[in-house]
Amino acid sequence: MVTLRLRPVDTKLLRDLWRMRGQALAIAMVAMCGIATLVTMRGGYEALLEAQHSYYERYRFAHVFAHVKNAPLTLVDRVREIPGVNDADGRVVFDASLDVPGLDEPASARLVSLPATPGTGLNRVHLRSGRLPETGNRLEVLASEAFSTANHLRPGDSLAAIINGRKERLYIVGIGISPEYVNEIKGNSFPDNRRFGVLWMARDALAAALNMRDSFNDVAVILAPHASEQRVIEQLDILLAPYGSLGAYGRREQVSHSFIDNELSSNRVSGTIIPAIFLGVTAFLIHNVLLRIITLQRAQIALLKSFGYGSFSVAAHYIKFAVLTVMAGGVLGVALGTWLGQGLAGLYAEFYHFPSMAFRLSGFSIALSLVVAIFSAVFGAWLAAVRVLRLAPAEAMRPEAPAHFRPGPLERLGLQRYMPLPVRMVLRNLERNAAKSLLSILGLALAVALVITGQYTFDALNEIIRLQFRTAQRDDVTLSFNEACDLSVAHNLAALPGVLRVEPFRSLPVRMRFRHRMKKTVIMGMAPVRELRMILDEREQPVDLPQEGIVLTKKLAEILGVSAGDALTVESLEGKRASATIPVTLIVDEPIGTFSYMSNAALARILSEPETASGAFLAVDPKHQAELYSTLKSIPAVGSVNLREATLQSFLSTVAQNMKINTMVLVAFACVIAAGVVYNAARIALSEHAVELASLRILGFTRGEVGRMLLGEQGLLTLAAIPLGCVLGYALSALLSELLSQELFRIPLVVSTRTFLLSIGVVLLAAAVSGYLVWRKVQKLDLIEVLKTRE
Repeated sequence: MVTLRLRPVDTKLLRDLWRMRGQALAIAMVAMCGIATLVTMRGGYEALLEAQHSYYERYRFAHVFAHVKNAPLTLVDRVREIPGVNDADGRVVFDASLDVPGLDEPASARLVSLPATPGTGLNRVHLRSGRLPETGNRLEVLASEAFSTANHLRPGDSLAAIINGRKERLYIVGIGISPEYVNEIKGNSFPDNRRFGVLWMARDALAAALNMRDSFNDVAVILAPHASEQRVIEQLDILLAPYGSLGAYGRREQVSHSFIDNELSSNRVSGTIIPAIFLGVTAFLIHNVLLRIITLQRAQIALLKSFGYGSFSVAAHYIKFAVLTVMAGGVLGVALGTWLGQGLAGLYAEFYHFPSMAFRLSGFSIALSLVVAIFSAVFGAWLAAVRVLRLAPAEAMRPEAPAHFRPGPLERLGLQRYMPLPVRMVLRNLERNAAKSLLSILGLALAVALVITGQYTFDALNEIIRLQFRTAQRDDVTLSFNEACDLSVAHNLAALPGVLRVEPFRSLPVRMRFRHRMKKTVIMGMAPVRELRMILDEREQPVDLPQEGIVLTKKLAEILGVSAGDALTVESLEGKRASATIPVTLIVDEPIGTFSYMSNAALARILSEPETASGAFLAVDPKHQAELYSTLKSIPAVGSVNLREATLQSFLSTVAQNMKINTMVLVAFACVIAAGVVYNAARIALSEHAVELASLRILGFTRGEVGRMLLGEQGLLTLAAIPLGCVLGYALSALLSELLSQELFRIPLVVSTRTFLLSIGVVLLAAAVSGYLVWRKVQKLDLIEVLKTRE
């Protein structure tokens, strides 16, 4: 039989852990929150990245895309001959308006041709159910999964579509997904699966409907390994320019891929910065606790050294205390993070449509999490254990030299005469232990800051909704036409049922250049007088568009590296491809998209054409909405209809919902950390002042007076920490706002009074609960035992 014998120092370690189990548990809970965040975010990132990579490879997702007016099929062979091109696929793509059963509002779909031979070509379709459309049957379609699920469509159902001016009834024969539309997004908006979807048709059927039997209007390209994407795009633009190309672009600018890429970037930040903050607080807590323990256990350290234990052995004893405490939280954090990660993977499966999506926690992620936990424990413990290495046994056997007391600010100002004795004692103790007081204030301030950081995302989302969807966008309906029309179309639209106001606009795809930077974007040519779509300055005042010049959003200006007063080179990607140098007159900050604005008249002058409209903003009488929607479904010239409230709901159900779920978890973790920080501060204070409190009891002070002195000190520290915590919370929020902002949308730096008050309330509640637990300890204080014990 093997008997396990512990060394005396290890026995002491177990006793210390049991005696300080409350503080050890608080530290373990803080570590658990940090590790759980790291595991959740890292696991979700790995799951999404793996699903994306395998899907793209297996179904041959293209690297480069281009859209043209009409090009002969023979041109595809010339595309394949471009150096760096591995394969190319010429397709027919058309946006059609839909009449979906059970949906009052107009919808739209992107019709995409399927190759004649199933299972070939690029951006291949994965069949979820049903079958592929048969060649020769022009009315059969394969519907995208997100669109069919949102509208409760199944194989066998039908819907009406206007294709090339003719109304057709299309029959759904299957449900599918494609790597090209992991997110089904039209333009620079958000997924609205109820009103926009993808329909795949046999190539001969769609080409016949659009009179494009021997031609194509969309090309996708797969690059050879190590090929230069930029060179291929340049050659492709030259080749396709005579056929009305809008300019080739890479995956980074492909809408669906860009949306997922933004999510992955967000996860990288969330999985790095936030756990680092949590684990930094863990290291700070460990440092504070062990620093106080070492001070209180001077005599024990001296005895250990006198019995032959070296400085490193004694220091290792305290490092073990930290590692065991944090590892207990780390193991719980891995388990909790795995459970939360599975929920995150389920959330991704709803938003992103992959053939398979599962949360798999890799060995690397587990190892990384535990290594990070151990590092934070060792780092925090080592800073405190350095004292052990410097402490000589003979010096440690003597009690710590009493503090050198001198008159403080209270005495010098003569204020002590106006304060009760307990208050004077508390303030003097804080004055004469300034370093310890500042550390306690910093720890409590970090607790406030973490709760603010977790909460501020809600404020940012509310600000985006208020600014973008309530203040700037006041239209009810946005129409996009199949082709640019004369401005007189506004009079025709005004005659439609329920239309109260019409504001036409011109949307022009362009390529902007400034020095070595280039960006494909859209210029919105707008009327000089507007009420439905406002451009706002930093004071939220409407901006008048200049007669000459262009207004850029802040994000677009950052991408191009321009400032107000610089001149941009702008090349139209439509018609004659006019090019002009335009001065930047103003930069405005908008939370969503990367847009630019000009007056419609100035835009027409650049294009050397009359003023035209490619769409219109409408204000609609709610009483006649249904009648208007029914009318719009039958107008061939209308390519798509976007509803402001539908766009808002789409934003709330995608980006906002994901952010809210993550934020709720972070707020819960931040509250746990706040409670841990406050409880540790109170328990350390009790350990340090136990002898003093017992002495006061002997001198005749009541339990209530002694408890109030201890808790009064903690209360003052907490109140002093709140302003600093608010400043740190705002700074952390600013950091996350900068790191999490993306091209699709930016997170504004807005921290409301409600968030500050709620965060302060959480910390005060944690302080009250911790104070109650410490009060109970004070009531049970054994005076004789405390006075007999040197530490």
